[in-house]
Amino acid sequence: MRVVIAGGHGLIALRLARLLSERGDAVRGIIRNPTHESDVAAAGADSAVLDLESAGVDAVAEVLSGADAVVFAAGAGPGSGAARKETVDRNASILLADAAERAGVRRFVQISAMALERADDPEVGEVFAAYLRAKAAAEEDLRSRELDWTILRPGRLTNAQGTGLVELGEGVERAEISRDDVAAVLRALLDAPHTIGRTLELVAGDVPVADAVAAVGGH
Repeated sequence: MRVVIAGGHGLIALRLARLLSERGDAVRGIIRNPTHESDVAAAGADSAVLDLESAGVDAVAEVLSGADAVVFAAGAGPGSGAARKETVDRNASILLADAAERAGVRRFVQISAMALERADDPEVGEVFAAYLRAKAAAEEDLRSRELDWTILRPGRLTNAQGTGLVELGEGVERAEISRDDVAAVLRALLDAPHTIGRTLELVAGDVPVADAVAAVGGH
């Protein structure tokens, strides 16, 4: 399988690239900073240096050409303001979906977040509310398309070592999940056509990843 990961230098993206390359998949990470190429290479992937905040759809489609699947793992990240939540977490996802359609890449897995409705909570800060609204808008856009999409909403992310045990479903109680285990679930979702058209939430649990993904029933 040929997989392109947007946000290729992200902590989840590098883990996913390593898992995919270890099993023989061809992986390309879209990165903005060329100094990150060595980290992407160390994870077993090659790089496409492209700024998703300024690139046109044709340039992104060219990077996606020949791929079997694309994963949106980009994010403005901590420390960025509300404006970049819109330009990265929302607009870059929409751009990637436009490019996937143009390049004929149907499989699209999007990393989102749990409890997006918290954007209207007065106790949520302005920047985090902007992040939640951007993620919700990106989800809404993807659901409107004819792509073979799956949306994954992880809980609170940690850098703890993965256990390979998760809880995955359309509605789970918010809790933590390691980035290792998120990457493992993403790898499994790419091989799981029965998850197409599903929005799935993910936290740490007691079910092996393969069994948890297999147990997600189709529509």
